[in-house]
Amino acid sequence: MSDLSVMRRAPLAGFAPPAGSAVTLTALSPAARFILRARKAAQDAAAAPLGVALPAIACRAATAGTRAALWLGPDEWLLLAPEAEGTALAAALGTALAGLPHSLVDVGHRQAGLTIAGPHAATALNTGCPLDLDPDAFPIGMCTRTVLSKTQIVLWRTGAERFRVEAWRSFLPYVWDFLTEAAREFSG
Repeated sequence: MSDLSVMRRAPLAGFAPPAGSAVTLTALSPAARFILRARKAAQDAAAAPLGVALPAIACRAATAGTRAALWLGPDEWLLLAPEAEGTALAAALGTALAGLPHSLVDVGHRQAGLTIAGPHAATALNTGCPLDLDPDAFPIGMCTRTVLSKTQIVLWRTGAERFRVEAWRSFLPYVWDFLTEAAREFSG
């Protein structure tokens, strides 16, 4: 009988970062990713096992160590943790949220991420993203759903010149190629 188990292939396997550019792209390691939809009682209950209080301010992220919670809507968060912690985190969240109305969906196999960094990262993103990415308008810690060209993404500013981009796995190669082309303008 054949083994039907499937190895998860990195969506950006074989993709090279743009050479000689002031903009760098880096594929992120697989991560545990969950979408949590919840009201206040369940939000509070989720904070302890996650180790991060869910942000109550619109379009903001909260972090603690290697875990993060990104506010995506009035009752929706993207929860991120190292992939190795995914099963235990799901179980802990399930226990903490038992009896409380909520929705917790594992999206770790659906989406993947990359970082774009450098002094021209915001400009490269703005070739396909309509947001004002000036630090005064989109400061460190801000996150939101938006579009990059024809792809829906979650964009999170993690540093002055650094962004995390989350997209569906099947679209991530397109996002990579789009940003690689945008970064060519800043090649030496």
